Amino acid sequence: VVLPDAQVKIFLTASTEARAERRYKELCEKGMDVKYEDVLADMIQRDYNDSHRAIAPLKPADDAITVDTSDIGLEESVALVIRTIKDKLEN
Repeated sequence: VVLPDAQVKIFLTASTEARAERRYKELCEKGMDVKYEDVLADMIQRDYNDSHRAIAPLKPADDAITVDTSDIGLEESVALVIRTIKDKLEN
C-alpha cells in the first residue's frame, strides 16, 4: 500500500516481547514510572488493532522480505536492512 512499485519491499518486524522491552526501557530512561507488563499489553493491543483495521491492515506485501530484528540492536538492524536491500538488487 505504501510503495507498491518499490524494487525492494521490506517488512521490518520484531517479536512483541522485544519491542515491548525496547519501549519499556525507553520510557524508564525518560523517568516514567511504567510496568513492563502494561507496556507489553499495550503493544499486543496495538498490534491487534493495526493488523485488523479495515483500511490498509498491517501485513507484509506478498513480495516483501521480512526482516526480524528481535535479537539485534539498532546498528545491527540497520546493517541487516542495508545488506538485504543490496542482496535483492544484485539478484
